[in-house]
Amino acid sequence: MSLLEVKNLVVEFPGRRGTLRALDDISFSIAPGEILGVVGESGAGKSLTGAAIIGLLEPPGRVASGQIVLEGQRIDNLGHEQMRHIRGRHIGAIFQDPLTSLNPLYTVGRQLTETILTHLPVTPAEARERAIQLLRDTGIPAAEQRIDHYPHQFSGGMRQRVVIALALAAEPKLIVADEPTTALDVSIQAQIIQLLKNICKSRGAAVMLITHDMGVIAETCDRVAVLYAGRIAEIGPVHEVINHPAHPYTVGLMASIPDMEQDRERLNQIDGAMPRLNAIPKGCAFNPRCTRTFDRCLQDRPDLMAAGATRAACWLHAAHSEVTA
Repeated sequence: MSLLEVKNLVVEFPGRRGTLRALDDISFSIAPGEILGVVGESGAGKSLTGAAIIGLLEPPGRVASGQIVLEGQRIDNLGHEQMRHIRGRHIGAIFQDPLTSLNPLYTVGRQLTETILTHLPVTPAEARERAIQLLRDTGIPAAEQRIDHYPHQFSGGMRQRVVIALALAAEPKLIVADEPTTALDVSIQAQIIQLLKNICKSRGAAVMLITHDMGVIAETCDRVAVLYAGRIAEIGPVHEVINHPAHPYTVGLMASIPDMEQDRERLNQIDGAMPRLNAIPKGCAFNPRCTRTFDRCLQDRPDLMAAGATRAACWLHAAHSEVTA
């Protein structure tokens, strides 16, 4: 059974010049203990998908249609106060910059204990002890002393560990991690990745890992969803998507990764840029940048269809999908 189900999610931003559709018919699920990677260029809709799930869409952004179901309960139609109790207790969040996630005026211990006391039936003494244990679990040395320190007294990597401890404070079943390793050096990235994997294994929590780094996806995730212009271009097991990409956009992403075994003067790149929300082309949104476009790509939008071991929104796989259907 899926822990999280996103069904035909549409997110829109109404404006004076019309309504912009930022997410267009997104559907995926995450099982307990699974890490789903969400990858794509800037502007693909990765962070917006996470914000919609957490219930942190900035007005005038809104969920126009579709459903978000967590543990069998629909949460996209809940009010602000109801959603406030879902956040923290059932959904934890890890953001890219830990300094924007932590209050600089409060010690990390106060922030952890307040979160624990808000969501769990414990005493202040029990909450403090639990906060110390969370800091230990996330690799903070001398947790008994560091709990009374302020965010500025921690390094970037340690602050990110505090944010992870904060996300785990109320034992949520789902963690939305929005580029949690982007601002960190490579060695700290590896530690944070290992920490996320251990969390899934020991606590049975599911993680939605949002990133633009295919290396992090390959190292961390069980499955990966590739987003383009607010739509899912390809989704499937991570080793299949990386080793046998089925969508031309995924092929381009993989080709742009430097290969240490080959000597190349220039890096590969995908020509063009992500389309603006008010200028998404008819048919396949990727068709202006695709090297394998044909007539149908310019007219009809493809849905996700079978493409080997993955599913891709590409007309190149239409014949195979119709045969297997």
